[in-house]
Amino acid sequence: MGRYVVERTLPGAGTLSEQELRDVSVKSNEVLAGMGEDVHWVESYVTDDKLYCVYDAADPDLIEEHAKRGGFPCDRVAPVRAVIDPGTGS
Repeated sequence: MGRYVVERTLPGAGTLSEQELRDVSVKSNEVLAGMGEDVHWVESYVTDDKLYCVYDAADPDLIEEHAKRGGFPCDRVAPVRAVIDPGTGS
């Protein structure tokens, strides 16, 4: 299973209320529940006009299928090639 970062353009994402973010999460979870064990949502980062979502999936097409079924934007699915943090430079 690979790890992917998904870029989603969602104008005004940074102004969504807690309830609106919860509703998006509920919808995502419902769709994922019907897709089997080959795709998992790890977490998402909300910025002003985008969401950056981290997924583990057997195939990136599953992530695009999740977006299609849920009605979510899916601008780009990029495989994670490496992970670095401050400790990488010490």
